[in-house]
Amino acid sequence: MNKVTVSRKAHFNAAHRLYRKDWTDAQNEAIFDKCSNPYFHGHNYDLIVSVTGEIDPETGYVMDMKVLKDLIKAHIEDAFDHKNLNEQVPEFASLIPTAENISIVIWEKLRPHIEKNNDLSITLYETSRNYVEFSGPK
Repeated sequence: MNKVTVSRKAHFNAAHRLYRKDWTDAQNEAIFDKCSNPYFHGHNYDLIVSVTGEIDPETGYVMDMKVLKDLIKAHIEDAFDHKNLNEQVPEFASLIPTAENISIVIWEKLRPHIEKNNDLSITLYETSRNYVEFSGPK
């Protein structure tokens, strides 16, 4: 059977600070540069959620895009949009909210809602030139 990938694009705005609490300000600045600003900084994130699987012969869908849209809204946009990731999103209480870690958290939040026989992958754009991809643990 053929496998097809369907994707939904979403967007959210969020602030964050890249730093380790156990490092000095000088160490944080040396590693994270201006991203360690103690007053935080923000991004306009673009998110692409892709689901790969076989086409259901009854519906013609890999996954109903309306269902995918609603999952992204409920589990990602509502949780992250216009939030300070460090201070308002529980997953980042002890996890540095880098684009890499954000993509993994998004994957973990969505994976339970995607059919087990379908693959899930996340592409997260922090800027128009910087993005990360995550498709699950290897």
